[in-house]
Amino acid sequence: MLIDWFTVGAQVLNFLILVWLMKRFLYQPILHAIDAREKRIAAELADADAKKAEARKERDEFQRKNGEFDQQRAELLAKATDEAKAERQRLLDEARQAADALSAKRRETLRNEAQNLNQALSRRTQQEVFAIARKALTDLATTSLEERMGEVFTRRLRMLDGQSKARLGEALKTAPDPALMRSAFDLPAEQRAAIQNALNETFSAEVRVRFETAPDLVSGIELTSSGQKLGWSISDYLGSLEKGVGDLMNAKDKAESKIGPKSDAKGE
Repeated sequence: MLIDWFTVGAQVLNFLILVWLMKRFLYQPILHAIDAREKRIAAELADADAKKAEARKERDEFQRKNGEFDQQRAELLAKATDEAKAERQRLLDEARQAADALSAKRRETLRNEAQNLNQALSRRTQQEVFAIARKALTDLATTSLEERMGEVFTRRLRMLDGQSKARLGEALKTAPDPALMRSAFDLPAEQRAAIQNALNETFSAEVRVRFETAPDLVSGIELTSSGQKLGWSISDYLGSLEKGVGDLMNAKDKAESKIGPKSDAKGE
């Protein structure tokens, strides 16, 4: 079989032309398209990585801010709790203080009322007792109770010891105002004259005296001048009696307070 080299050469030429045409018009655009696509994909991947990094950064920032917010919220909550506790304690303290003050004031009021009542009862009792005593003494004695008190005063005046007499005499002589003679009753003129004479004789001088009625003395009489005082009153005896009774009652209360715990201990 003979080879037609012309035909072979023509076919080879045609093949080469076809390869060049395919490369020129088919492979080259495909390659360019592939390169462009690869570049676009790489750019998109790079952009995605950038966006991912940005998202990660934003997430970290959000977590950081969220942590700070949680911390601030916890601090504010703790502060508010502490302030609420402090305010509650302050209100409780104020309420307790107000209650204590009110209780103390109430106790003081009750104590004052009881004291006033006791004083009123004591004064009333003294007045009644002295009124009965005066009436009894008036009925039994030949002189009135007032006259007897005047006699007792003048006797005490003449029986003063040297030191007491000197102090009272000095006060009477140096006082710018007359001496004050107070009595629970209105002294008759005879008794005033007797007391005046007793003063003049005792101190060997003309003693100026101003007489005044003072019912609070409770059947008593006293002379005062420049801080010096000489007097006598039934209330003095009553005061001594009251003090003695009070001492006995206090001793009784102390004894009961000592016995009380022992009795309780035995009972238990």
